[in-house]
Amino acid sequence: MQKLTLAIFLIITLTLGACWMNPDMQKPGAKEFQGEWQQDSVPMQKKLLTYSLYHFKFTCDSFFVTVKTFTKVNYGTDSCMKAGHWTEYTKGNYGQRHDTLFLKGQFCNPDFSLKLKPNCFRFGMYEEVFKVSKKTDSVYQFSSTSAVIPITAHLIKSTTCTPKPL
Repeated sequence: MQKLTLAIFLIITLTLGACWMNPDMQKPGAKEFQGEWQQDSVPMQKKLLTYSLYHFKFTCDSFFVTVKTFTKVNYGTDSCMKAGHWTEYTKGNYGQRHDTLFLKGQFCNPDFSLKLKPNCFRFGMYEEVFKVSKKTDSVYQFSSTSAVIPITAHLIKSTTCTPKPL
């Protein structure tokens, strides 16, 4: 009987030790990123075959990214690529460690609702890592680990995080 009680105690302890509660409030996120950031151009964009312009919105520990892509190359059907111009949307949570920004989320519809099925564009998980360097108080450079062209974005709207219940 004593061995059975000990075994049940160990099972419960190990099971509860492997679980954790999700937070009931948003985390505050990084103060310096709170707001909306816009990339207006890319160096030598008229000479590039394909380039993208980014719009970031950071609110507490959440992000919303709009990526407008322009191309001179025909990648697919015109109903998707709209004569060389299309837009993709993502949302999720971010974290920062030193000069590195980690974005992890999902590809979304234009209203930032979750995409439930694939269409012309990317679908599912969105993960991006940026090395961030501050140029001025209102200009940051985001250098992606998966792209060559850095994103120079300026602050267009500053906000303050007010954590909300989840």
